[in-house]
Amino acid sequence: MSRIISPLAIFVCLGLVYQAAAGIVMPKLAQRKLCADEECVYSISLGTAEDDYNAPDCRFINIKRGDLVYVYSKLVKEDEEAGEFWAGSVYSEQYKDQMGVIGYFPSTVVKEDHVYQEAKKELPTTDMDFFCE
Repeated sequence: MSRIISPLAIFVCLGLVYQAAAGIVMPKLAQRKLCADEECVYSISLGTAEDDYNAPDCRFINIKRGDLVYVYSKLVKEDEEAGEFWAGSVYSEQYKDQMGVIGYFPSTVVKEDHVYQEAKKELPTTDMDFFCE
């Protein structure tokens, strides 16, 4: 009996490890995004958080009022009822362990203080834009 359970237990554990390593693709928030460049890697702007924002799921980032936020892309609003989301990363003492992590947040939370480049490149979003580890 123990010989049957051991391989089964190993198989189940490997399955759980694979799922954790593989991550999950979450539903898209939009079909298109605006970026400063074709690869969407350069910062569009630097802003300051005007309010706190608590991330509802892994696609989003937590922001505290006063945090500096680098904006990398802006999702294209698909209808008037949808919220407008930007993708960026927070730089603050409170989130030292998360610096450089990119996630979404409502555009109303951050005031752009310095625009580096205009977001003129409209690109399709990909599954990787909404991938969670």
